[in-house]
Amino acid sequence: MKPISTLLLVAALASIPPLISADVLLLDAIEQAPANSSDGLLRPRTGQSMNSVRAQFGAPAQELPWVGEPPISRWVYTDFTVYFENEYVINTVVHR
Repeated sequence: MKPISTLLLVAALASIPPLISADVLLLDAIEQAPANSSDGLLRPRTGQSMNSVRAQFGAPAQELPWVGEPPISRWVYTDFTVYFENEYVINTVVHR
């Protein structure tokens, strides 16, 4: 009986490495890249205030109103959309 339990233990341990490995998603790479570098497109950074974004990029083509709690709003520019929570940038999505 001992050889069977040893064989089961070895089989179980052999299956662990594939569970540990993982792929890096493109989204992770985009989020880790500095907002104003790799693709050459200048865009707002996380944490910037609305006033700072407006001063740096001008008026957006479209301002969508606050929605939800906490309030989230969007400003749409030609090349990207900026998402705000209250008065601060939480994300910038580049248009493709």
